[in-house]
Amino acid sequence: MPRYEYRCRTCGDTFELSRPMAESSAPADCPAGHDDTVKLLSAVAVGGTTTAPAPKAGGGGGGGGCCGGGCCG
Repeated sequence: MPRYEYRCRTCGDTFELSRPMAESSAPADCPAGHDDTVKLLSAVAVGGTTTAPAPKAGGGGGGGGCCGGGCCG
């Protein structure tokens, strides 16, 4: 279940709630009992590295430029 971060406009506390995606926009009460909260946008950090596949060697068709190599000499 996703976790969403909220901030209380009354006391300034930030808190998280686990709730279904369908309820992500539903009002959330501050743990201190206040009801004036706003959902924060969270940046998701994903670790690891990825590499793009190496281009194929040789003249095996296509590739290159805006036209796939057909009009470029």
